Amino acid sequence: MAYSEGARAMATATTKPKRKRRYTEQDLLQRPSDGRKYELVNGRIQAVPTGGRHGQIGFRLASRISQFVTEQYEGFDSSTGFRMVGGNIRSPDLALMNRSRLPQGQAPVDFIDGAPDLAVEIVSPSENPKDLLQKVGEYFESGAREVWLLFPERKQVYRYTAPLEVQVLHEDDVLTGGDLLPHFQVRVGELFE
Repeated sequence: MAYSEGARAMATATTKPKRKRRYTEQDLLQRPSDGRKYELVNGRIQAVPTGGRHGQIGFRLASRISQFVTEQYEGFDSSTGFRMVGGNIRSPDLALMNRSRLPQGQAPVDFIDGAPDLAVEIVSPSENPKDLLQKVGEYFESGAREVWLLFPERKQVYRYTAPLEVQVLHEDDVLTGGDLLPHFQVRVGELFE
């Protein structure tokens, strides 16, 4: 069967791929609350896996850390968005930021510029390792001093003090707060009990 030039041009015109929309910070801010956690990554709004166990571990760690936070730091939960150097908006499960890095020492109404000094992520089994490493890199590139990845399934904590410097802590090891939280320490297993 022969196609005319017009039919061939029409077939070509109708098969052009649609351009994907790039979402903005404003789109993320205006997103209706549905109880889920979202981040803006490379112009896409992505749901971040959470759940009951996830929240329990986050609360447990936050309650322990709060006892050691000095007046110098402000604490944030997963509803806070941090503006990374490349434009992504990340929402760690738990974060500490030096007040001197906040405008007038106060958290702004919308997103916070830069990564927190400490970013804590509770890792879901469905999260991609490549994406996690990208996130760790973004945190450090944007000003983080430490990043902790908590793996509930393995009962492990990966404590990053630089993008490629990681200490893997197991259930019976002790997680310390280093220079950020000098007196903080907890046995890793206690976070997952």
